[in-house]
Amino acid sequence: MATRKRSETSTFDLFAGGETGTATAAAPAVLPPATAQNAPAAGVPAAPTRRGKGGARGGSERGAGAAGQRRASGSAEEQAKKQREISISEFFTKNRHLLGFDNPSKALLTTIKEAVDNSLDACEEAGILPAIRVEVVPVAEERFRIAVEDNGPGIVRAQIPRIFGKLLYGSKFHTLKQSRGQQGIGISAAGMYGQLTTGKPVRITSRTAPKAAAHRFEVRINTQKNEPIITLDEVVDWESPHGTRVEIELAAVHKRGRRSVDDYLALTAVANPHLELSYRDPGGEEFHYPRVTEALPHEAQAIKPHPYGVELGILMSMLEATKSRSLHGFLQEEFSRVGAKVADEIVERAMLRPQAKPGSLGRDQAEQLLHGIAGTKIMAPPTNCLSPIGAVELEAGLRKVVAAEFFTAVSRRPAVYRGNPFLVEAALAWGVAGMPADELAVLNRYANRVPLQYQQGACAITKSVIAAGWKNYGLAQAKGALPTGPLAISVHIASAWVPFTSESKEAVASYPEILREIRLALQDCGRQLGQHIRRGKRLAEARQKSDYIKSYIPHIGEALREILGLSEARERLVVERLSDTLERSRKV
Repeated sequence: MATRKRSETSTFDLFAGGETGTATAAAPAVLPPATAQNAPAAGVPAAPTRRGKGGARGGSERGAGAAGQRRASGSAEEQAKKQREISISEFFTKNRHLLGFDNPSKALLTTIKEAVDNSLDACEEAGILPAIRVEVVPVAEERFRIAVEDNGPGIVRAQIPRIFGKLLYGSKFHTLKQSRGQQGIGISAAGMYGQLTTGKPVRITSRTAPKAAAHRFEVRINTQKNEPIITLDEVVDWESPHGTRVEIELAAVHKRGRRSVDDYLALTAVANPHLELSYRDPGGEEFHYPRVTEALPHEAQAIKPHPYGVELGILMSMLEATKSRSLHGFLQEEFSRVGAKVADEIVERAMLRPQAKPGSLGRDQAEQLLHGIAGTKIMAPPTNCLSPIGAVELEAGLRKVVAAEFFTAVSRRPAVYRGNPFLVEAALAWGVAGMPADELAVLNRYANRVPLQYQQGACAITKSVIAAGWKNYGLAQAKGALPTGPLAISVHIASAWVPFTSESKEAVASYPEILREIRLALQDCGRQLGQHIRRGKRLAEARQKSDYIKSYIPHIGEALREILGLSEARERLVVERLSDTLERSRKV
């Protein structure tokens, strides 16, 4: 490698801080210390030193700068004064991208999604067939007011400020059953984003019964304390007999196509065939998705955690918090699928006393107990905590928004990952109208009936679809890509605890058990699709042969007429009989 030769002279001595004149390269970098031999004699002035601009002081400052300026001392006490608790609202204010508010178009979609999810959960828990209306109204350039209204059971007045003005406040985090919401963050985070970008509070109108008063609140979030600030609390006239209306104004961008609000609402109608949904877009155009079934989904029941899904730290916390007086009772009362016989076997394998007090067990005993659980065969957790869409309903929902020549759907049996039950469903639509045959298939992902719009490449569903081997079913597929053709694929995973890869709930983690179940569901659908495609090819080939033979039948009639001297009427009769024989003898 070429190197640059150092000049004999330098215009600036880095070590001594010389002036703009020259200094010889042979000059020592550091002057030797004064000694009796080289010290100046008394009365003789010392030799002048070279100074940069600003004299010797400037040189010393430069030297200090090169070594780094001396920092002000900070004692432990002074550092302690700066430390304080960080509010969860403050954290997500600075890290809102973690919740799906990282760009204006995505923020609009996330806000509507959180409100619609809450409405659907509330209606289903109350046993009400949901009817939801969504409005997106432009109020200024890149600013919208969204409104989501439902016919649910309404919200108790005292709870309204906390639900919409406090992060990590909800009813679903501590229950183990399928639901759309999990963390108690979504709708309050949407309100916080609106507050950050427009300075306006969330407006909530709710009524719990036809004869009850309708209350309207305007709520802001105190981000330093993660507490609601009520700016309006009044009783209003409202025509709805029961339900809730949420209005949020926010800075956003509305777009159409994939990963848009319009696309999300259409996919929501597919995954929720019992939903009646109406939508008014920013241009004032109305869309209506009628429900295709009058039956509510199966009600999911909360279950206790399964022993196989508990880690050491969680087990230690459970041992400390339990009200059980014995280890034997603790295992039966705190876990699902643990009866007296299974509890005896776990305790025996762990080499612990059945009557030991749970709170008295230390870390080592808890680890022994965990090993005892791992060595005991325990039945899989109950699956009544799940509420799948169902193959028939999933196909009906797909037919509601897609026009295609062939549909198929499958719902797998429940399986387990890390002690959490889950179930996979899949549906295919082939020959989708308007889809070019040379483009990649469209993949729609769902988790607990909620469409997943972003991070498709990081999702276990996408990885399973790519690995399904679509060439076996007559489709073209490039390596590492989705299959090619006019195909729409829908995959739904239902679980008591969906393993999302982030707080924004946009992609499912790739647990081996989940990947396997998705692959098997897709293969079940793929076989049905393969039969349809092969049958279509046989029909096309038979039709091509038939058309080929038909083209020769008139010539055969003419030849027979000339050879046998047939009349024209007789010739026409021969041609008709030959054509009829061809149709009846064709086998598909």
